Amino acid sequence: MTMNPGSKLGLLVVLSLFVAGIPATAEGQIYTWRDANGTLVMSALRPAAGTETRTFSVPGAESVRSTRRVEVGYKAEYDELINSAAKGANLRPDLVRAVIQVESGFNPRARSSKGAMGLMQLMPATAASLGVQNPYNPEENIRGGTAYLRQLLDKYGNNEELALAAYNAGPDAVDRYGYQVPPYRETREYVSKVKGRTELNGTPVTPPRTIYRLFAVVEGRKVVTGYQDYPPTSGQFEEVRKVR
Repeated sequence: MTMNPGSKLGLLVVLSLFVAGIPATAEGQIYTWRDANGTLVMSALRPAAGTETRTFSVPGAESVRSTRRVEVGYKAEYDELINSAAKGANLRPDLVRAVIQVESGFNPRARSSKGAMGLMQLMPATAASLGVQNPYNPEENIRGGTAYLRQLLDKYGNNEELALAAYNAGPDAVDRYGYQVPPYRETREYVSKVKGRTELNGTPVTPPRTIYRLFAVVEGRKVVTGYQDYPPTSGQFEEVRKVR
């Protein structure tokens, strides 16, 4: 393909501006790829093996910097916020840290394909209901996320597995499956990952509760109408099982 002189000049100007804003490494390589959230990443460091990348040479420059950091693991800088928010919501700090690690990898700018935002990946409606005005602000996000997690633990009698499942898949999904972790692969892996990162491995510490199945008999057939964790005052029901 040929290029006229004007086009070549324009391309050189663009490349010059690009190089001026992002100096290259001593190796003269810039790697670009998409992370798990679909965000474009640029780095002087080669990513993990198996990551599909594009590589660009930038001759004559000394170093590379990105416009913002890419958070990839535990960040002690958030410990004070985590401890404070966990105390306010009566949660174990290690549980909050584990949720943040699995949700965002401690990236305060993380955004999922579904629109979840920030360290604890709050959905827009959830953030609004919790009074979080800027989900990308670490303090606001952690405060909102811990408050939401506290609500879920209260709803499910401090059962961490059910609360975590609801945090991932939504309370409606947990309720729909009779107060059980939904049979979604993503949700079950999520619960397992968070539990594996907590000091107590998510072991429930509350007494077991009885789950009741509500039903009606229609034309001789039992039709389930719902589930609840307190004794029904009317209608037909049966005990399903005890959960913690």
